[in-house]
Amino acid sequence: MRILLFFPPAVSLSLTISENLPSISLGFPSPLSLAPSPSLLVLSVYTAFHVGKLCASRCQKFLISRVGEDWIFLILLGLLMALVSWVMDYAIAFCQEAQKWMYGGLDSNMLLQYIAWVTYPVVLITFSAGFTQILAPQAVGSGIPEMKTILRGVVLKEYLTFKTFVAKVIGLTCALGSGMPLGKEGPFVHVASLCAALLSKFMAALFGGTYMNELRNTEMLSAACAVGVGCCFAAPIGGVLFSIEVTSTFFAVRNYWRGFFAATFSAFIFRVLAVWNQEEETITALFKTRFRLDFPFDLQELPAFAILGIACGFGGALFVYLNRLIVECMRKQKTINKFLLRKRLVYPALVTLLVSTLTFPPGFGQFMAGQLTQHESLVALFDNRTWCRQGVAEEFDYISHSHAWKHPQVNVFITLILFIIMKFWMSAVATTMPVPCGAFMPVFLIGAAFGRLVGEIMAAMFPDGIHADGSVYPIVPGGYAVVGAAALSGAVTHTVSTAVIVFELTGQISHILPVMIAVILANAVAQSLQPSLYDSIIRIKKLPYLPELGMGHHEKYNIRVEDIMVRDVRFITLTSSYRDLQEVLLTGQLKTLALVESRDSMILLGSIERSQLQSLLSHQLGRQRRLEHLRQLAQDNGTHDHLPSLISTEESSSFSPAVSNVQLPLKSALKTVSAISDTETPNTEWEEQQLDMPVDFKNCKIDPAPFQLVERTSLHKTHTIFSLLGLDHAYVTSTGRLVGVVSLKEVRMCIDLAVVSAY
Repeated sequence: MRILLFFPPAVSLSLTISENLPSISLGFPSPLSLAPSPSLLVLSVYTAFHVGKLCASRCQKFLISRVGEDWIFLILLGLLMALVSWVMDYAIAFCQEAQKWMYGGLDSNMLLQYIAWVTYPVVLITFSAGFTQILAPQAVGSGIPEMKTILRGVVLKEYLTFKTFVAKVIGLTCALGSGMPLGKEGPFVHVASLCAALLSKFMAALFGGTYMNELRNTEMLSAACAVGVGCCFAAPIGGVLFSIEVTSTFFAVRNYWRGFFAATFSAFIFRVLAVWNQEEETITALFKTRFRLDFPFDLQELPAFAILGIACGFGGALFVYLNRLIVECMRKQKTINKFLLRKRLVYPALVTLLVSTLTFPPGFGQFMAGQLTQHESLVALFDNRTWCRQGVAEEFDYISHSHAWKHPQVNVFITLILFIIMKFWMSAVATTMPVPCGAFMPVFLIGAAFGRLVGEIMAAMFPDGIHADGSVYPIVPGGYAVVGAAALSGAVTHTVSTAVIVFELTGQISHILPVMIAVILANAVAQSLQPSLYDSIIRIKKLPYLPELGMGHHEKYNIRVEDIMVRDVRFITLTSSYRDLQEVLLTGQLKTLALVESRDSMILLGSIERSQLQSLLSHQLGRQRRLEHLRQLAQDNGTHDHLPSLISTEESSSFSPAVSNVQLPLKSALKTVSAISDTETPNTEWEEQQLDMPVDFKNCKIDPAPFQLVERTSLHKTHTIFSLLGLDHAYVTSTGRLVGVVSLKEVRMCIDLAVVSAY
């Protein structure tokens, strides 16, 4: 295409747009004796702008066609989360070192040491609770229960906003920096989802509206959950599997590669940053172990690993029960509940004061390695050498931070038992504080300590090790710690992927068989006793999530949809007037409304979203049509002189383009004060005429195939369909006639009642 423009004096501009790049040439008369004109300068700038815009558009299309939107999104998400994780870990380590520095600098006075040891975490926790409460209360807690609900298809307001992201990151950093027995894995799933939601808006502005699609958002949130675990532990494989287990009932395999790619890239960048900061010499596992590979364990040890798994199953169920019991007790005590609601910072401050007092190193903390952080404790517990041979504390083997577990008067077994018991209830209480926190890491640490205890007992029972083929192989207590950590965390979360996480954390798979045995047994025991920790929190918070059907109780679900459906369905017909639309919008808050053929036939034709109906009503009673009516009225009455003031009054009314789509259907359609004394009456008459007109559905988006169930559909099948498709509601029809509607609320209530009656 060639465009030739002529400008005086005899200046011609030739703009050629080809398949590749546009070219511009200016033609001047000969001889050239012209001064640059303003019009030519403006034209040059205008042309250069559009040429640059065209080049940018072509480069963008080339980048999308060659790389793909998803790859760009996942790379940015992985990079962003790796940076957030590394910066947070650095800040957390700095806060914890600051506490130790304050404590160590006051060694001449124990009272000052105690004040410094206690005050520091209380200040950090109080700040975390207050900052989160003021900025975004949605950032409190783990975040996995909320993400599980969101991925189920339920919209939770304010959970994926920038304010929540800031509150989550800062609040979590302060909470973990205080040294309280709290975790970061659950919150990181929420943080990654927040990053994905914010990044989707950025990508939508950059590449168009693709990322505003609901299905695409769900796919990216699924990948983000895997990234959250992957960059937290540098465990991409376990992160993907764990995120699937804790957030999905049904998982779309097409999202598998997205989670693996983003989690792997994020974990890689996270460990590269550690090398770059000279924290590590090369990319290694987070808790690298040195278990022997030639003979890691004997077959005779498998019963001990199995018993360890069963015991962890009971322990996991007890932890979930204790956590829920604490919350319910505080809620039932009305006096305490009202006091804590008024003084929201008192509870976290008191809990922190109690925990920090008990872990004070010169006090009771000397019997439970109180001066060690969670990371230091795990490094010591995964040690492959035996701490105490034959139960003699004097033969304690000093390495790394293991000296913290030695006490001159107390046996190492007593130290481990006290550590397990104290950390168990402390973690259960601490995770109920209104701060961003998780429970995975504290449970992981408790499981490692319990496994270490069993390993040390085995080493004491078999001081010469296990005899096999004439060779002696000593017991490896660190292997039992790995098994215990995977089993207890798997029991609390009802996941098997914790086995993979410990393999990536330790860098070894020598104990793959005992770990899998223990995790499966722990899950079997825990699932038969209590729900997972995340499902328990969902019940406590009463989130709109569809619970699972109880195993072995399907005979209790011989319930049909007709028994639970709502028969009073709000609908509109093809012959409905705009007045009917206005009444429906004013009297209900349903997101979608059923469209039927007529009141007599009730044949379901489809469903229409509330926003579409608002647009129809706004257009019918909108400013443009109203002004046209006023102009026509002025022409008919011959009052042309008053028309400008009349239009000005209309333009200053509530029917502005910014609010017409939302406010107009919900308010009176007449809000004008005209200069003409008799304008109000005909204007009202016009509005009444418009409301009585039949609705024109031609310009309205109608879903012609909404989800439908028949009356005899069983509850079991309904539950499966709702879970698989992420439905919020479904219409119930009988030979095509609309007879009712069943929503997530009715299904949940029915299942809860059936579960109660089953027990």
